Amino acid sequence: MPGFENLSIAIVIWIVLVLAFSGVVQGALGLGFPTLATPLIAAVTDMRTAVILVLLPCVATTATNIANSGPILPVLRRFWFMPLCMIVGAATGARLFVTYPAFPYALLLAGVILFYLNLDRLGQAHWPMVQKHPALFGMLFGVIAGLSEGTANIAAPPLIMYFFSLGLDRLTFVQAINLCFTVGKPTQWVVLTVSGGVTMTQWAVTLPLAAMTVGTTLAGIRIRERIAAETYRRWLKNFLFVVAMILLVQYGYTCWVG
Repeated sequence: MPGFENLSIAIVIWIVLVLAFSGVVQGALGLGFPTLATPLIAAVTDMRTAVILVLLPCVATTATNIANSGPILPVLRRFWFMPLCMIVGAATGARLFVTYPAFPYALLLAGVILFYLNLDRLGQAHWPMVQKHPALFGMLFGVIAGLSEGTANIAAPPLIMYFFSLGLDRLTFVQAINLCFTVGKPTQWVVLTVSGGVTMTQWAVTLPLAAMTVGTTLAGIRIRERIAAETYRRWLKNFLFVVAMILLVQYGYTCWVG
């Protein structure tokens, strides 16, 4: 992978703007940072560079959300097993990404998102089996989210589908989904450092970007506190649709330039 010093000034400015905007979205929705930042940065660099640039800022935004979204212990007692399942999925996904980097993981994820949104449009997105067996399906969706994060660098869509089916209130939703985020990125960091050839110097370059995203995430949290619950849910569905479109455009662009 080329060093970050080879990035042009224009690309660096784009990266900063994308990360700042993604931090606002992460604060406003409680999620979305890597989902937006990864494909938008990959469009001007490459997927591997984008994953590295986004990882530590994503950890910072997750910690900021947890610290500013109410008590975490009740959520931890209810969903403690999901981060453990995400570790398994993220480690497996990261290994797949290192071994098969050319596989169209983003295209597969986009298809799953559009399928889910179509089910929601038809009123079929609330699955009684999930509510009847929340722990079993929580483990399943946790592994799937980890796989998605380790390959496409995006864990949110499977988690949104699961937590929507449980009908969680907004604060519980935000804390639960960020609880899951706490393990995926550190696991990915270990795999990329040990097996992916990423150096500590390259990680250190991203620390100022992480500090910046803390501030933009706090700004987004203030926006979230001012919107109604139904508006928040509608924003999340719109967010999923935008993510699917970004992934499709990214895949099409990659095929075109490749």
